[in-house]
Amino acid sequence: MGLFDKLKGEFIDIIEWLDPTNDTMVYRFERYQNEIKNGAKLTVRESQVAVFINEGQIADVFQPGMYTLTTENLPILATLKGWKYGFNSPFKAEVYFLNTKNFTDLKWGTPNPIMLRDPEFGPIRIRAFGNYAMRIKDPTVFIKEIVGTDGNFTVEKISEQLKNIVLTRFTDAIGEAKIPVLDMASNYDEISKFLENKIKPEFMEYGIELTKFLISNISLPPNVEEALDKRSSMGIIGDLNKYTQFQAAESMTAAANNPSGTAGAGLGMGMGFAMANQMANAMNTNQNNQQQNPQTPPPVPPQLQFFAVINGQQAGPFDLNALKQMIAQNQITKQTLVWRQGMANWEAADKVVELQTLFGAVPPPIPPQA
Repeated sequence: MGLFDKLKGEFIDIIEWLDPTNDTMVYRFERYQNEIKNGAKLTVRESQVAVFINEGQIADVFQPGMYTLTTENLPILATLKGWKYGFNSPFKAEVYFLNTKNFTDLKWGTPNPIMLRDPEFGPIRIRAFGNYAMRIKDPTVFIKEIVGTDGNFTVEKISEQLKNIVLTRFTDAIGEAKIPVLDMASNYDEISKFLENKIKPEFMEYGIELTKFLISNISLPPNVEEALDKRSSMGIIGDLNKYTQFQAAESMTAAANNPSGTAGAGLGMGMGFAMANQMANAMNTNQNNQQQNPQTPPPVPPQLQFFAVINGQQAGPFDLNALKQMIAQNQITKQTLVWRQGMANWEAADKVVELQTLFGAVPPPIPPQA
């Protein structure tokens, strides 16, 4: 090899990117004045794409492989540069490496509770957490819409925007699904798949593919969870009478094991037996009474109570006796607006069936004397 060939070989560049991080999505290959020699070697590894940009305009895109850069494999850049056949001079271009691997375990979660109307518990608040995975699908769209001229673009710079999309679509979907809170755990897979299909088109607007979306937990506020635990405990206890007898027996055993001495233990055991017998007799008596008198009269129905508009102000509630006295004192007339629970709107008193008899019992006003 001659001296000229040796010097010529030293001018050939090697363009490659070895990613030392786990979160870099785009890396710009830095070199002095972006000058690249004709015949330079380009190495694009698996899960990478190389994009050449000329004066802000995307030119050629290279998939994984090893290339010798000439006018033949840079057709778009050659056109933009106006290269003639046999061009053999250094050229300037920006080279961006895009990481197309899956970026996994990206977290999402509700910063504030979501208000829902549950069919069993009524208005309720929930929180949700999970993770998702994504990768660059369309390098040119991703550079145009997201990266711009950023030479070191990481997952952190776009994760917040993607998280906002996820939270918005999750809140909307969980509200429309109307799944009872207690049944949500059995529908994680179905909800996750539905949301994945719903979010994918919006990610693709940035050139990103959503490859996995998972819900790891949907939880209730601590006070609601505590109430549910108590409700579950009551269901486990079952028969309260038998449970009370069991508690009495446990107390008796504890008294017998009292270390205060034999006399104290005997006294404790005696008191325990007496208490247990009394409680058992009381329970048996109650059970016998319930068996002998299985039917009990229903509770007395509540008296009707009405609100009334008096002097332009809401007053009441008043029962029928109070209303009768107020009618007699002319505080309430047939035109007075009244309302009770169950009525859709306020109505004149003489239009309400329950009050019509009260007006019939009051004599009309004395006619004026001639």
